[in-house]
Amino acid sequence: MCGIAGEIRFDGEAADAAAIARMMESEVPRGPDAGGMLLRGPVGLGHRRLKIIDLSNKSDQPITDPDLGLSLVFNGCIYNYRELRQELEDAGYRFFSGGDTEVILKAWHAWGPKSVERLHGMFAFAIHERDSGRVSLVRDRFGIKPLYYAETSGRFRFASTLPALVAAGDLDTSVDPEALAFYMSWHAVVPPPWTILKGVRKLAPATIRTIEPDGSSSEKSYWTLGFGTDRPRDAGEWREALLASLRTAVARRMVADVPVGVLLSGGVDSSLIVGLLAEMGQHGLATFSIGFEEAHGEKGDEFHYSDLIARHYATDHHQLFVPSGDLLRELPGAIGAMSEPMVSYDNIGFYLLSREVAKHIKVVQSGQGADEIFGGYHWYPPLAGASDPLAAYSGAFFDRDAETLRAQLGGDWREAALMPRAFARDHFAMAGAGDPVDKALRLDSLVMLVDDPVKRVDNMTMAWGLEARVPFLDHELAELAAQIPSALKLADGGKGILKDVARTVIPSEVIDRPKGYFPVPALKYIDGPYLDLVRDALTSRAAKDRGLFETEWLDTLFADPTGHITPLRGSELWQVGLLELWLQQQGVG
Repeated sequence: MCGIAGEIRFDGEAADAAAIARMMESEVPRGPDAGGMLLRGPVGLGHRRLKIIDLSNKSDQPITDPDLGLSLVFNGCIYNYRELRQELEDAGYRFFSGGDTEVILKAWHAWGPKSVERLHGMFAFAIHERDSGRVSLVRDRFGIKPLYYAETSGRFRFASTLPALVAAGDLDTSVDPEALAFYMSWHAVVPPPWTILKGVRKLAPATIRTIEPDGSSSEKSYWTLGFGTDRPRDAGEWREALLASLRTAVARRMVADVPVGVLLSGGVDSSLIVGLLAEMGQHGLATFSIGFEEAHGEKGDEFHYSDLIARHYATDHHQLFVPSGDLLRELPGAIGAMSEPMVSYDNIGFYLLSREVAKHIKVVQSGQGADEIFGGYHWYPPLAGASDPLAAYSGAFFDRDAETLRAQLGGDWREAALMPRAFARDHFAMAGAGDPVDKALRLDSLVMLVDDPVKRVDNMTMAWGLEARVPFLDHELAELAAQIPSALKLADGGKGILKDVARTVIPSEVIDRPKGYFPVPALKYIDGPYLDLVRDALTSRAAKDRGLFETEWLDTLFADPTGHITPLRGSELWQVGLLELWLQQQGVG
């Protein structure tokens, strides 16, 4: 896992080494082990490395093969790199390193852009072709690895994080009104290409962007999820196929030259990962869980279940408890680690847990993605018989409708209020998912998942140089899940077929329980110093100058924070306060 950066010039000037260096400096936490830069006329590439595979300097980046005329910077992990390397060696290619980075380079030369379809893993990379001058940017199928960019008439910059581009300078850092509408409607999810800043965009998942030396560019999507079964199978066949695919997905993510642990929440998803690894013969597996101080009678940990799994499999378990005072002190660090503002309470949990985990190991597996892939959320069942699936989805998922949003936004920010619903409508209308539940699963898997749980895991783990791998987002597993009839996924309160499979692997006590998450009650029921924090931010001169929100609405939130909770159980005050805190911390907007 690493951080990448680069600049391409179209104005006859050489790439700006100082700007690339500033981006790399911003990304040091993502790659604390090594760094490098390559300048070749109008193209400059920068890299920060976290050593996971091939710990020698031979896999340092940027990596170049003069004979092939290719240079590469890469962030991620290719789980099938050994198999691809063997195929390439059989075709006559020779390797100078032992890692997965050089495999991408050779594969691109052998198979061109079609090579990305052979990659199993998470990746974002930029590859420069010396002879054509062309640069290609590539992002993995689920956008597990981020890739942001900023372009002007004479220059194109890219980086693994949005703050890295801000650090490079010379871009429009004002708030994007369309992104703001998404942020306020989809609990901070802003789909690509938008970001909250006008001058920064992000590459969509499963996309190749090709940039020519004259500045012209094109984009091509190389993968999507297709829903609906190819052939009928009974429930037993689906369960058998699912278990086999889960085993493969978890085993793939053990590929590393350093130990691999598990983030163990105690829920069915992370517990299943531990159980499958134990089944494969893993002993003394390092596992990690976190809990928070309760507030307003709401419990802040799930240690009972994580401890149960840790004892059952005799893992090397580490438990982190965070008092409320510590949470407040660490919030600025967590907000600073966000490439974009994210309101989920899980962020601070992942941030602090990752800090602890990084003291012990460099790689973990995590259970994110199972709810979106296997239908675990509460808004899916009502869609099954809905005459208007979009209305049912919007009513359960959206934080507010367009009319409410217009009333809450400042006068200059209201025009884009209808965009989120129009976006969802167009997505629901796309071919390839006829079942109403499948329409929602597709939207959540390809859009919401990318810019909420996946981004959260990447940002918070990489803030501490920790690589997180997500087996439930193995693309072959996801393709299989998309074929499973929605009724099997919705059974048993959601994720029914996954729970059926899990019962053959792990104790039923962690399966037959209420759905859990990283509960952080202090950020849901904002009072005391937390209320002071967000009120000070939202009443500051910077916030007033921006005028994003109606003052009267903010006053109602300050007066009764616990009385204004979104349909997905989030605090409206925290949503707007977090945005302002992020903008101020980044020094933008």
